[in-house]
Amino acid sequence: MAHKAGLFDLRLVIAVLFGIYGVVLLVVGLGFTDDADLARADGLNINLWSGVGMIVLSAVFAAWATLRPVIVPDPEAGEGAGTGPDTGTGSGTGSGTGTKRS
Repeated sequence: MAHKAGLFDLRLVIAVLFGIYGVVLLVVGLGFTDDADLARADGLNINLWSGVGMIVLSAVFAAWATLRPVIVPDPEAGEGAGTGPDTGTGSGTGSGTGTKRS
């Protein structure tokens, strides 16, 4: 029986990291930006808007991972399925010329 990847889904890890960095930039943009910083950035509060963008991106990744989860097959389900090099299908063995060796 297959199961969801859950916390091991890379999209959730990316969402958490972007969320943390986004909140940090949002706090810095709201509380620690002075007029000199705004003058250097041509009047745009870059930390604030970068933080908002990262939080939105984090929400998109989290929604994507929630709405379309990765399904991981169990190792027992893969055994005996008839695929692989030991099933006698000829993949990866022989010279491919059709001649028999004795």
